[in-house]
Amino acid sequence: MQVKALIKQHVPIEIQEWWPVALGLFALLVPTFVGLANGIWRSEDQAHGPIVLAVVLFLTWQKRAVFYADSAQPSRTSQMFGWLSLLFGLLCYVVGRSQDILMLDIGSQIFILSGILLVTRGASTLRALWFPLFFILFMIPLPGFFIDAVTLPMKIAVSVVAEHILYWIDYPIARSGVVLQIGQYQLLVADACAGMHTLISLEALGLLYLHLVKHDSLFRNVTLALLIIPISFTANVTRVMILTLVTYYFGDAAGQGFVHGFAGLLLFMVALSLIMLVDIIVQHASKRFDMTHLHRDKSSLHR
Repeated sequence: MQVKALIKQHVPIEIQEWWPVALGLFALLVPTFVGLANGIWRSEDQAHGPIVLAVVLFLTWQKRAVFYADSAQPSRTSQMFGWLSLLFGLLCYVVGRSQDILMLDIGSQIFILSGILLVTRGASTLRALWFPLFFILFMIPLPGFFIDAVTLPMKIAVSVVAEHILYWIDYPIARSGVVLQIGQYQLLVADACAGMHTLISLEALGLLYLHLVKHDSLFRNVTLALLIIPISFTANVTRVMILTLVTYYFGDAAGQGFVHGFAGLLLFMVALSLIMLVDIIVQHASKRFDMTHLHRDKSSLHR
């Protein structure tokens, strides 16, 4: 009894309310993340997983005030949908953990967390935290058959564009499938250079940028979201061209060594720069569009 009295006296009320939930989530989710850290997160294809998790935790921490806001009161409807979401998420978790199905194991977190928020704090809190919950999707590994079906056409497209650009500027380059021949060297365009996993990582980067800049213009947000895919493709082509030229001038060892790893970082730098450049262009286009409509409205009023 004395311990309970001390806890009530010295521990903030919001911690007293949330520690049982936090303890339950800790017991539920830690085994999943330990398995990911010792498994697929060590592979190059899923190396973005820890970064996505860090972003989710950071964005949730930014919104921490909603967990103990007095105005957040769950309605009966919110609680009903919350329990349904929580039960469905727990079912997915049990099946995913027992059968080693990572899509269900990781995907269950979205339903479990959404259900807890709806039951305890209501729909307003869920709306405030929708983006961190949505961002968990980028941790879910896609099925192998889907990755294989999409990756090969993407690699061929990147190889074709890189070959044509380098040939246009007079480099001795030829292509056979996804193999580029430049001078005496042959380069295989691997999955990591132009695959679906790279596109997913760049899509996550672009959507995170949109969320952080918080544009009010729907036109600007939708346009940027749609242009992230061609931006990702352009960044991939740039990476392949740089590795090809490094190999051509400095040899195969240079192309496969430190420069190859640095090209991955360069890929994201190019993609982020293109996103910001396109954002500026779309911003000016949006302002011109608004000004044109304003002038038209004024002209019609004068008539």
